[in-house]
Amino acid sequence: MRFRPGRCGISLLLILICAPTLFAGWEQTITAGARGDFPDASPLQVTYVFGWSELPAATATIRLSKLPEGRLQLDGNAETIGLVRTLWKFDVHHQAIADGATLRPIEMQQVENVRSKTITTHLVFNNQGVARTRSDSKSQKPAKTKRFNFPSLFDLHSALLYLRSQPLENGNVQRIVVYPATDAYLATVTVTGRENITVSAGSYKAIKLDLQLSKVGKNKKLEPHKKFKRATAWVSDDADRLLLRTEAHVFIGAVFAELQSVRFSGRINESIQGRERGALNAINRAPPGQGAARDSAGIGAVAH
Repeated sequence: MRFRPGRCGISLLLILICAPTLFAGWEQTITAGARGDFPDASPLQVTYVFGWSELPAATATIRLSKLPEGRLQLDGNAETIGLVRTLWKFDVHHQAIADGATLRPIEMQQVENVRSKTITTHLVFNNQGVARTRSDSKSQKPAKTKRFNFPSLFDLHSALLYLRSQPLENGNVQRIVVYPATDAYLATVTVTGRENITVSAGSYKAIKLDLQLSKVGKNKKLEPHKKFKRATAWVSDDADRLLLRTEAHVFIGAVFAELQSVRFSGRINESIQGRERGALNAINRAPPGQGAARDSAGIGAVAH
């Protein structure tokens, strides 16, 4: 075969020009930009049950609140239950703070108590990426800080806030990089449609989402997730956009999380006040001495 220096030189030049794009191609597909126009979530408290093949395995209570200076805070506690707890005792507290204007993460602190040790993870975010400090109560080594630099990075809390702020029209695709605790992942979220769904907390019209994950490895090279295959999530198609249910296919089989209850801080007070006003009106309309009116008015229900 004849050697053609001109052709080889052109090919080499093209490789040098295109190399940055080829190696960082997935980074060019990131959609994370400004927050969407959908209103912020109201302060609330929700409970979830987690399970494996429909067997309840853990519960979680999560509170969303608004702090001074426009910050949004998530506080969550989860623990294994029942038979699973006898085999694997696990408790975790998770606190995360995000900027209410941009929905970007600010800080996350997670404390896991598993068996006889405590693992603490602390994340601090800035415009360049995240600094992670992780300690193990059983380890004699001092905690070290590890940096991961990537613009437009999210933690779990801010990722959910950002996604729910988007239009979420059928067919919409969002590709964001999430740093939950120890590693970064490319999350591809696709709106696959609308459907009705019933969970323990009630029946809802829902937005159906498909989730795929790839690990961001060394030199920011994408790698298959070893334990996670894909997941489906349903979010209420209303002003609240509650996470109703998730179903994931992982290395141990099918796992799920489902909304059990929800309480909105402001709406609880409004509901109780309305019931109290109705009860008092019923009492005033009832003839003297007829206590049944008190029961039918729901005084006991309001008190409890």
